[in-house]
Amino acid sequence: MKTFDIAFIGAGASALMCASGIKNQSIALIESSQTLAPKIRISGGGKCNFTNHDISETHYRGDAKAIKKCFASFNQKDLLAFFQKEDLSYERRDHGKYFCKNSAKDIIKIFSQLTKHCDMLLNHTVKEVTYEDDFIIETNQGTIHAKRLVVASGGLSYASVGASDIGFKIAQSFGHTIIKPQPALVGLTVQKDQFWMKSLSGISLLVSLQVGEKIFKDQLLFTHKGISGPAVLSGSLYWEKGTIMIDFLPEVRIAKLIAKKSDKQISSLLPLPKRFIKEYLKSVDLDDVPIKRLTPQEIEKLTKLHHYELPPAGNFGYTKAEVTRGGVDTSEMNMDTFESLKKKDLYFIGEVLNVTGELGGYNFQWAFSSAKVLAEYLTKR
Repeated sequence: MKTFDIAFIGAGASALMCASGIKNQSIALIESSQTLAPKIRISGGGKCNFTNHDISETHYRGDAKAIKKCFASFNQKDLLAFFQKEDLSYERRDHGKYFCKNSAKDIIKIFSQLTKHCDMLLNHTVKEVTYEDDFIIETNQGTIHAKRLVVASGGLSYASVGASDIGFKIAQSFGHTIIKPQPALVGLTVQKDQFWMKSLSGISLLVSLQVGEKIFKDQLLFTHKGISGPAVLSGSLYWEKGTIMIDFLPEVRIAKLIAKKSDKQISSLLPLPKRFIKEYLKSVDLDDVPIKRLTPQEIEKLTKLHHYELPPAGNFGYTKAEVTRGGVDTSEMNMDTFESLKKKDLYFIGEVLNVTGELGGYNFQWAFSSAKVLAEYLTKR
């Protein structure tokens, strides 16, 4: 029976980048889906937001020192140069996000070419991994042996394209601690006091949203479940329990508008959608009166739009989450090589680790960067 030099669990962004950089070794890419990189294929509306102009450890949840060191080895500039060399057409959009100009499939085509030396074992669902002289990988289509094992299986988001907890199970079987996985980059549900927001489904606003010390100025989208949109998705990465603070008018000060003593009604003067103003006023028991007639108490209710406290009830769950936060505890890893400190020749890269980025290409950059560092290490070995 053939024993591969290296086997990868998963054939997504991190596995493909890593495998593409390792030559002269026998490599197996084991993927439960029937296609390579299903998450790349569907992300970013089919255009894949693969990195960001502003990559630094400040945009991630996890071991900041280890993340910074990883990006010192391979950052967004290196990734862009890598794709330029492979003739990928891409474009920069708002907030420094880089997308494929044509299709995410262009990235998959590049990696398909760069991993021609690998055995692609698609439709192979890993059931269990044990070790006896080498790694024994039990799948639904038979047993695979490998001298070294790289777990690049991602998290629990996107179950529809094959996401599973197999990476966490493998880590635990070799003695690793798993930081509790939770949905991240996900919409937030609201409590009874904020049910007025549900009637605003489809409305989008520019807001400034604060979670702890983190502030995100971006779009908020009201949905029938609660709130979503870029500001909320990034904020959800840091939200645990308790309140978040929203400024619904980050670029206009209500106090200045009120000072003009206008005859206009609140709904006409405030530069916000009428539907939003109507529901907000109802929620704070305030009539839509002319600005000049507002009492000090009513002004206070109105200015809460700048510091609206919202205690989310929860989130939309894994089916709506972009990524999974939590994962394999990085304190049990050699983060210079991504090798397990519990088991020699066992490696973890990408989303399966307890490193999660904000919305905007940060998680793909982490996947590619961690993969590149490991590829260089395995090549030297």
